[in-house]
Amino acid sequence: MSRCQAVARPLAKHLRQSCGIRSFTAGATRAAEVQEQAAAASEEPGFSDLDPETVLPEHEAQLIKAGKMPIGSRRRRVAMRTTQNVPFEQLPYQAFQEARKILAADRVDKLAKIKAELEKIATLEAKDAAEVHGGQRMKDTRLASLRREVERLKLLADANDPLVKKRFEDGLGDMNKPIYRALAEKKWRSYGHRLITQRIKQFNIVPDLLPKLEPTADVQLYFRRSKIAPGDVVDSQVSEKAPRLRVQVFNKGERLVTVAVVDSDVPDIEGDTFTKRCHYLAANIPISPTETSLPLSRIVAEDQLAVPWMPAFSQKGAPYHRLGIYLLEQRAGDKVDVAKLKELYAARDGFSLKSMRDKFGLVPFGFTMFRSVWDDNTAAVMSRHDIPGADVELRPTRVHSLKPPVKPRGWEAKRQGPKYRHLWKYTKRIKGVSNAKGWIKRR
Repeated sequence: MSRCQAVARPLAKHLRQSCGIRSFTAGATRAAEVQEQAAAASEEPGFSDLDPETVLPEHEAQLIKAGKMPIGSRRRRVAMRTTQNVPFEQLPYQAFQEARKILAADRVDKLAKIKAELEKIATLEAKDAAEVHGGQRMKDTRLASLRREVERLKLLADANDPLVKKRFEDGLGDMNKPIYRALAEKKWRSYGHRLITQRIKQFNIVPDLLPKLEPTADVQLYFRRSKIAPGDVVDSQVSEKAPRLRVQVFNKGERLVTVAVVDSDVPDIEGDTFTKRCHYLAANIPISPTETSLPLSRIVAEDQLAVPWMPAFSQKGAPYHRLGIYLLEQRAGDKVDVAKLKELYAARDGFSLKSMRDKFGLVPFGFTMFRSVWDDNTAAVMSRHDIPGADVELRPTRVHSLKPPVKPRGWEAKRQGPKYRHLWKYTKRIKGVSNAKGWIKRR
């Protein structure tokens, strides 16, 4: 035996034992291993075993058979399984903990700057306006600037905190705090704001209803617990009952709003045009960053409800109707006279959102919409609510062109006779017989 073999044999033996490779021994050990494997296989998999986030390799086949695919790599799933009971801020990752130390030091620096700015504000507020260069106007301008800087530093102090981001992603953020409102607005503007502004342009909400509309709040529409995307066509039976709104505002404080639902495509047969109809109108409704649910069916107070809900409908043969839901902010501390709203808009027809905005000093800030078309349930809905017109079918009137017919000219005018039948396949504008409709058969 060579010297290399003599040195390598103990090492190889140690490696075989540490890797669990069984050598040729008695059968008792092998029987014990078989019993352990059988016992492990007979155990029912738990919740974490069949969770796509934490499934182990031996349970992947069972999970896939159930119609779910494992998420991420096997290493990631094992890591999540071993750290699922560890608090987030104590995760045993060195880079994560070192980054948290840097962020903590940065937060201490931002808090010191906030304290310095607050001291400046207190000093400036204690000063008499006559002692400030520029008087009261300049004092108010400087105070407003300092307060804006304080709000900016508050956001920067928590903007990169992983715990704050985790709470927000888990839906546990306190919307009374500016950092969570800022994160919610950033998320909304990344997709929701772009979608609703695209719908406003696509369906000509501006300028058909308002000369200008810039949404600053996230408004979501729900019919019977089903979320309706902006611009979706809703069945008449589904929209028979008043919907629920989820309104998320991003600036602090409570405010009073007016809600109006307007159908902007009501056909006027006598005038050969379209007019508008109010389907719902309510005012003096309080909302805040934490109070987001707004069920329209539960607004029944005399000082709030002006025009009750009218089901959305479209007559047979008419194009789709655009029903827009508009949120308009009232003046701070002022209430709208609901009795006057009832007097002006109880008739519903001929409603003008722009006129109401100007009369009551309202500012539109939120919008969503849905569409209504004639369907199998529209006639029954109109009958239940005594809405006339279910037996009327609208048909388009053909308008003949006043231009004289265009005579053929050029190449086609010279080759329309039977002599050039073999060339007809190259054109679609031959007088009488046209290849466009397949009248000419290949012989």
